[in-house]
Amino acid sequence: MSEQRVTRPTPISGFPEWLPEIRSVEQRWLDHIRAGFERYGFASVETPSVEALDVLMAKGETSQEVYTLHRLQADADDDSDARLGLHFDLTVPFARYVAQHFNELVFPFKRYQIQRVWRGERPQEGRFREFTQCDIDVINVDQVPLHFDAELPRVVHEVLSGLDIPAWTLNINNRKVLQGCYEGLGIGDPVAVIRAVDKLHKIGDDGVRAILLDQVGLSEEQAKVCLDLAHIRGTDTSVVDEIARLGVHSELLTEGLDELGFVLDSLADLPSGSVVADLSVARGLDYYTGTVYEAAFRDDPGYGSICAGGRYENLAGQFIRRSLPGVGISIGLTRIFAKLVAEGRIATGRQCPTDVLVVVPSGERRGEALRTAARLREAGHNTEVYHQADKVGKQIRYASRKGIPFVWFPPFEDGRPHEVKDLASGEQTAADPATWSAR
Repeated sequence: MSEQRVTRPTPISGFPEWLPEIRSVEQRWLDHIRAGFERYGFASVETPSVEALDVLMAKGETSQEVYTLHRLQADADDDSDARLGLHFDLTVPFARYVAQHFNELVFPFKRYQIQRVWRGERPQEGRFREFTQCDIDVINVDQVPLHFDAELPRVVHEVLSGLDIPAWTLNINNRKVLQGCYEGLGIGDPVAVIRAVDKLHKIGDDGVRAILLDQVGLSEEQAKVCLDLAHIRGTDTSVVDEIARLGVHSELLTEGLDELGFVLDSLADLPSGSVVADLSVARGLDYYTGTVYEAAFRDDPGYGSICAGGRYENLAGQFIRRSLPGVGISIGLTRIFAKLVAEGRIATGRQCPTDVLVVVPSGERRGEALRTAARLREAGHNTEVYHQADKVGKQIRYASRKGIPFVWFPPFEDGRPHEVKDLASGEQTAADPATWSAR
């Protein structure tokens, strides 16, 4: 055998991968999430992993983390691939999708999308370069009814409550409340304040205050009101009264408070603490214009948001001359799942989906084993045939190591019956592959 260079396999930071027994659990989670979305009438779509680079680069701070696409062997004068980038979220691709298929869709269009996304940021706990997002959005022509702002958190609450994850809270705010308050204070650049307040949980009051005073140029009084607003929290519409006591007035603020109150009232039947109005939630992405969502684990709020989203008014406007507002929310599946894996809180599944391993009695009788397996599959059992004629004990050990619950013995001689062995109980009985069922 000729010598060849051996490359040592090493994991790539920020790109998680799981062993089969972990991946099988993740797939069950995905099936559960998919079924939950479909119960509310959301239809599945999938978009390409890449989008035009100018589209991705136009959408806020996250666009600076885009991975661009280049061919390794591209000709010197061929830069066509350089105009493409891997999508960093699923909302921007969805907006393009809706504009492109506008005449073929029925509105309001309710879609879910479960795909990988890529962000070129520094990997750390809870942050990955490649991860799976599970999005639901409602988009409509001209106007999206406000009740959808309440329906999306309800869907997410139902879906996540069906998974064995630590306690979490969905925090809700409204960008109109923030922007309206800042405008009422006479602040000329409310978006800059929103971006600063969005860093509150990372850098604290002093850090935000310094940005507001030194970079945004606010007065001490303006900065104080902005921070007072950010510290308001509540589980019901009493937060609206608390905001009113700040003494700030504007039409946009009133509109935002009405919307926030409606959403809170609509979700009042959910368990206590499930939904909290948190006026520090701002969401840094520039395209949000109304309701915003951000969920976190109660016992580890610093881990990062596990679910986020909000309302946007004209994300599809750059693609089509129609008003196509929408509201969406995304479950950060990889962030949630990776935490539980790291903490050993995932009850692992089997290494493979096989229900029954069919033993190969001998090379001559392999055909009988294959026919038996076919009959078991027709009866609805995931069935694997052992890869070669071998000692029976070795074939059974193979099934045991892979977590296959049943071993099937086709006749070793003509005229003998089929038998099946339950590896959990050790019981072995005669059985018919056409009628047998696992108890």
